[in-house]
Amino acid sequence: MRVGIEVGGTFTDLIEIRDGVARVAKVPSTPHQPDIGALDAIDAAGIDLKSVTDLVHGSTVATNAVLERKGGRVCVFVTTGTRDLFMLQRHDRRAIYDLNYAKPQPIVSREDICEIDERLGADGTVVRALDGAAVDARVAQFIGAGTFDAVAICLLHSYVNPDHERRIADAVKRHAPDLPVTCSCDVSREFREYERASTTALAAFVQPVIEGYLNRLETTLEARGFAGRFSIMQSNGGRMPASAMSKNAISALFSGPAAGVIGALGLAGRSGYDDIITLDMGGTSTDVSLIAGGAPDLTPQTEIDGLPVRTPVIDIVTVGAGGGSIAWMDDGGLLRVGPRSAGAHPGPASYLRGGTDPTVTDAHLVRGTLQAGSFLGGAMKVDPKAASAALEPLSGTLAVSVEELADSVIRIAESNIVRAIQQVSTERGHDPRDFALVPFGGAGPLHAARVAEELGIDTVVVPTNAGVLSAAGLLMSDYVHYRSQTERTRLDDDARVTIISRLSDLREQATTYLRSAGVVEDLSYQHILEMRYVGQAFEVSVTLDGALCDLTVEAISHAFSAAHHRVFEFSKPPEDPVEIVSFRIGATATANAFPIYHDASSDAEEVAPVHIDIIEGGARLRCRLLARHAIKNAQIAGPLLVEDGTSTIYVPPDWRARRDATDSVILEREG
Repeated sequence: MRVGIEVGGTFTDLIEIRDGVARVAKVPSTPHQPDIGALDAIDAAGIDLKSVTDLVHGSTVATNAVLERKGGRVCVFVTTGTRDLFMLQRHDRRAIYDLNYAKPQPIVSREDICEIDERLGADGTVVRALDGAAVDARVAQFIGAGTFDAVAICLLHSYVNPDHERRIADAVKRHAPDLPVTCSCDVSREFREYERASTTALAAFVQPVIEGYLNRLETTLEARGFAGRFSIMQSNGGRMPASAMSKNAISALFSGPAAGVIGALGLAGRSGYDDIITLDMGGTSTDVSLIAGGAPDLTPQTEIDGLPVRTPVIDIVTVGAGGGSIAWMDDGGLLRVGPRSAGAHPGPASYLRGGTDPTVTDAHLVRGTLQAGSFLGGAMKVDPKAASAALEPLSGTLAVSVEELADSVIRIAESNIVRAIQQVSTERGHDPRDFALVPFGGAGPLHAARVAEELGIDTVVVPTNAGVLSAAGLLMSDYVHYRSQTERTRLDDDARVTIISRLSDLREQATTYLRSAGVVEDLSYQHILEMRYVGQAFEVSVTLDGALCDLTVEAISHAFSAAHHRVFEFSKPPEDPVEIVSFRIGATATANAFPIYHDASSDAEEVAPVHIDIIEGGARLRCRLLARHAIKNAQIAGPLLVEDGTSTIYVPPDWRARRDATDSVILEREG
């Protein structure tokens, strides 16, 4: 038996696959202690953990720790003269017309930053040597003066020469052996001091939270008889054994959204769609990503709450447009939806848990596109009257009916999603009409067809068990680990030896790390160079094809020119000087192949369709309500609501639905 559990902001999803049959569970999340939600999902599915051989987990624990500033107190050691690095940040201004603009709040306070008298040059040579005795005394004094939960060490140019960081780490371990220590040379061996320092501090900040969370969960799992393999999803779309997360917790920052992309790619690919745009709409937010040619794009850097994180992540754009997003009126009298969310507690008003704000879920219940009796397959009770009552104050202020307001709330949420998809498609040189839209999450399939219309997309692919697809994506993931190293290298005839040497070194480091983490499967490698024209401020990622021994400078030059043109719509003549800034290796070990499976609910008996009324665009539509297993290969015209227990698919007029051989529901627009 294989089990995937994904903890979201509102619901915790579980998928269990045994003997080619999938069974799912979806329970409310418990934000105050997410491991309880994971265990609740196991109990709801009736799983005997003694039978589970592979359990993969993804959660928002690290994300929430940063957003809510509930990580550990971090002591940071830096080079003398750089104490204010976290406060100065970059000299950019994100909102140039906001008179009250303030830079993102650092996760470390100035009094918790300790300067060490040392200095390395940009080439790693020692400019000011480290005095071992002075460092020992300084570390003992500073750590003894405060109550810290973790230590971060980030010295100037340590990405070239990590010796000083290692010596400070040794001193910390002598005086405080129980404190977890995070060195920048282990987290991000790349230049740009602020980004590297931010990543290191964030890694240390979430480390105690992740360790405590995983320790509680592992202890409970073992007490219940679990003896299988336990892995954690990473932001890069790969998993790692849970034991390895104690060394690099920052890699799990966006594990849930990444799992959804991997799940969408796997199931849509089986239906023959390799060029897709994913739409993951849950209770709190919507995540979108574009996949061209069957491979998700990785970006070397992302942000959380305005703070940079220098680690490879799947390129995902998030907007505050989930089922729990709250509808409100701004100072100009305009209706807005999100980004504030009702979350899991209290949740939408219709959940009857104390929530009073009108949400997207409440709007669907009023409009009729969600049916109270079949919410989560009937396992969760919701109240349409409470939903209507929550919308009434706003409808009175705007002088429209509750039904009209509900329809407007949904359309605004869809507009927010459209703008997010444009960020990953048209704004990056891709025509969304060339892609199929793959919606999932509890609310994604409800909005997908109308979002597709706005973008000119004619095909929507709704995978089986779309509401828990992120949990399925966990089981589709491979073991993945990235290693990088900044070393500026001019791309000339003499560069080939250096390139092969650096990439080979990184391969060896990645292999050693994975083997030490208990990954024994065969490895494959991806070779990536961060390159730019000499004089440019930022670089583009260039993925190299073929074996290292076959690399040529000419092939690398052509690959860079093509990548640069794809991003910036131009490339310079071949004689213009080019440089490599950083080398990166991705090592992948294929986990157990994800099995072909069918949903247990697809064997259910057919029930005669029910007709209901829904409100859309100011009109009342007579709509058929069907179970997903009732959709056959023959096309069925909308308007139609299709339920599968984890989500509801809305098929508008002028769209048709069919179910393919892989159990996905395919929506195609007429004309």
